Amino acid sequence: MRLPRGIMQVLGTVALGAMATGCTSTGQVDYLPPAQETGYTLDSGDELRVQVYGLEGFEGTSFIVDESGMLSLPLIDKVPARGKTTEQLEGDIRQALLDRQILKEPFVDVQSVTLRPFYILGEVNNPGEYAYRPGMTVTTAVTIAGGYTVRANQKDVVITRKVEGRAVTGRAEADATVRPGDQIQVVERWF
Repeated sequence: MRLPRGIMQVLGTVALGAMATGCTSTGQVDYLPPAQETGYTLDSGDELRVQVYGLEGFEGTSFIVDESGMLSLPLIDKVPARGKTTEQLEGDIRQALLDRQILKEPFVDVQSVTLRPFYILGEVNNPGEYAYRPGMTVTTAVTIAGGYTVRANQKDVVITRKVEGRAVTGRAEADATVRPGDQIQVVERWF
């Protein structure tokens, strides 16, 4: 039995529409908002050199921000570090020394020794963990990871980063800023 030509066209159109719908992504990801250039903020894993002039145990000693975002220091115990700049942390350490009457006029210097790495996964030649360098973009990160594979969708890059303590995921352009701790995913293209 043959179906009339008009019915065949309608069925063909419906079938194509169904196939096209099946190929689209249901997990739409918006573009990542631009990274706020408020300065580098500290988080777990950052290594810091803390110097308090005139105080033993603080002669440029290195300390690491722990998983809870705290910096354990001699004499003043734990100081919250997550989400703060080194300048803000200097002020908090200075205040803790004053509150405990350890020094009358403390001069505190905090410097980042090692910044958190970034991670790049997916369709790059050498996925993995890499040292962060200030001023990095997605293009720089991909270059460090050996470039795109032949299967890479160079226009479909997703970054997951911590913003105010929570993970935020979004698409990124090639010139988007990479931040320490970012996880970059280069998506596979469909031929």
